[in-house]
Amino acid sequence: MRLKKVLAQLPVYLPGRPIEEVARELGLPAADIIKLASNENPFGPSPLAIAAVEKTVSHAHLYPDGSGFYLKQKLATKLSVAPENLILGNGSNDIIEFIGHALLDNESEVIVSQYCFAVYPIVTALFGARLVTVPAKNYGHDLPAMLRAITPRTKIVFIANPNNPTGTHASDADVRQFIDALPPHVLLAMDEAYIEFLPGALDLVPLVRNGAKPNLLLMRTFSKIYGLAGFRIGYGIGSRELVSALEKIRQPFNTNLLAQTAALAALDDDEHVERTRTNNLAQLKFYETNFRELGLEYVPSAANFILVKVGDGQRVFGELQKLGVIVRPMAGYQMPGWIRISVGTPAENARCIDALKKVLRR
Repeated sequence: MRLKKVLAQLPVYLPGRPIEEVARELGLPAADIIKLASNENPFGPSPLAIAAVEKTVSHAHLYPDGSGFYLKQKLATKLSVAPENLILGNGSNDIIEFIGHALLDNESEVIVSQYCFAVYPIVTALFGARLVTVPAKNYGHDLPAMLRAITPRTKIVFIANPNNPTGTHASDADVRQFIDALPPHVLLAMDEAYIEFLPGALDLVPLVRNGAKPNLLLMRTFSKIYGLAGFRIGYGIGSRELVSALEKIRQPFNTNLLAQTAALAALDDDEHVERTRTNNLAQLKFYETNFRELGLEYVPSAANFILVKVGDGQRVFGELQKLGVIVRPMAGYQMPGWIRISVGTPAENARCIDALKKVLRR
């Protein structure tokens, strides 16, 4: 076999380490380990989703509704769009790969910001396109510079707002100006995985609803605020023409029965969403206060995690693991001096700060 040459240089995406893996490696009881590495919901799945899945699991021997009819209907009502404006994915990462299939080849360019989500460059490389990385501004997107980087060969611009891994948030005015100036031949893939954590977030859905921006695709997920990361389900919101093309690429039954069931129920769980959002805002302030007291540089976050500079990120990551706290080292994002900490419960966050103080004193 002759594998694609690009695979030899392509990095493997490394997620946050699972509790069970760390427990085996370090000989620690799994119950004594907390995971603050993957931006998961510290309160777990939506209780309504759990109840719905328990009722549905006996039907798991049947294939799911490949079109996700009921979930699309409910999302369409919630967003005031047509079901034909929606495509479901096995996580929002699935949507990212769809648009790679639909738009990219070896004559294409993709524009990203420095410190972008690692999957954007991976998908770009898989389809032989050229990655154009625009230097960050204050760890976030420099949207005017990204606009200037567009050429006739540009096919996609990826923007995560709030951004992962930095947590930065582009201003509403800058986003609107960017969208207004975007050439029609370029797709703006706006990754809104963390939008529910941002109070008063800019609503771009009307631009899809009224057909004003057929080159705009919004990508969202049930993994974060709804707590359904293990089910792997997300969705895209775009023009009917774009969604129709992506449906041709989507694998049959790409979203499973239990994932659809959980997402459908979670959309009704406003209490779980509000509890998660309230905790997140308060606990971000807790981290910021402690980082200032410790004299540590951090990036103010609009998401459910926070980036902090600790000197040797890999060492601190390793030492925290020994104390039963899993965070995320940032060397893979060209930030070797930093770690990323997901917001947990108040007790988990207090334990993380105590452990961090111990490690830094060493």
